[in-house]
Amino acid sequence: MSFEWPWQYNFPPFFTLQPNVDTRQKQLAAWCFLALSYCRHHKLYTLDIMEVQECPVFNHKNIDRKLSTEAILIVFEELRKKGNLEWLDKNKTQCLVMWRRPEEWGKLIYQWVSRSAMVNSCNTFPPEFHGLEEWMLIRSLQALQTDGKAEVITMDDGKGVKFF
Repeated sequence: MSFEWPWQYNFPPFFTLQPNVDTRQKQLAAWCFLALSYCRHHKLYTLDIMEVQECPVFNHKNIDRKLSTEAILIVFEELRKKGNLEWLDKNKTQCLVMWRRPEEWGKLIYQWVSRSAMVNSCNTFPPEFHGLEEWMLIRSLQALQTDGKAEVITMDDGKGVKFF
């Protein structure tokens, strides 16, 4: 299945941050949605600022438009404020992208656990939950633990979880 680009992606001014505050807010919201949708479609969790500048999401070669590094950082800061991005270093060269926040994944995991009749049972960590990377799985289970719906358990042979 190919990625569907929004209409703005083919609109050259979309690649230049607009000076009008209202227009810029709408533009940043569109950029945030596009970046998260692209990462979700391609199951991307870690991004490098130098590499992402050449990524199709920020570099539209067909119309010869590219979002500047400064603008990419502004988009990423918006994503950070919303809880969808976390910087891995102080220089802001690499980041984790969470197209679903840990709380959202936790809710989905708990729904699956409930449907699978695994409430009140201990389980080892599934090796893969819908392609979820282990760090995100752990954060999602920790979010469930905070809500009192799970307890992460350390065992001799790895980690497990008990769902309530």
